[in-house]
Amino acid sequence: MRIVIIADIHDNIVNLEKLIKWCRDNGVEEMICAGDVTNAETLEYLAEEFKNNIYLIRGNMDIYDEVKVCNYKNVKYYGRFGMAEIEGKKIGICHEPTFIQELLKKDKYSLIFYGHTHKPWIEEKNGTTVINPGTLGAVFQKASFAVWDTTTAKIDLNLLELV
Repeated sequence: MRIVIIADIHDNIVNLEKLIKWCRDNGVEEMICAGDVTNAETLEYLAEEFKNNIYLIRGNMDIYDEVKVCNYKNVKYYGRFGMAEIEGKKIGICHEPTFIQELLKKDKYSLIFYGHTHKPWIEEKNGTTVINPGTLGAVFQKASFAVWDTTTAKIDLNLLELV
């Protein structure tokens, strides 16, 4: 299964449209969003256009109503940080990097996805692969995202302009 990982959309609908089209064209089955969708209209667009499961964390800039998030059947909302099991792997998801240590103290994860810094990054911490997909909003940086292929266990960081 192919899963796209995004963060920090910051209401950039143009880049979100490009990414969703790329997901459709490339057989992406699920999405992990590590926060900062930003407003309710962007969240609604995301939930309606990406029809498959979306694992969503709240970011520091998000201003949507948490109660309404539950109305989207394809969105699994976790608040500030959460845990999911995907293809037998325990996944931690948070927005701010300060939560990574909190997650690592609570449990053992195969992968932790986070956002906030807008810098695409992959590193190992205590036997856990920690991934920041960068920013889809791309105000001062190039728009980026990650793709996790659960079959091969490969994680790629991608620039939106190159796909």
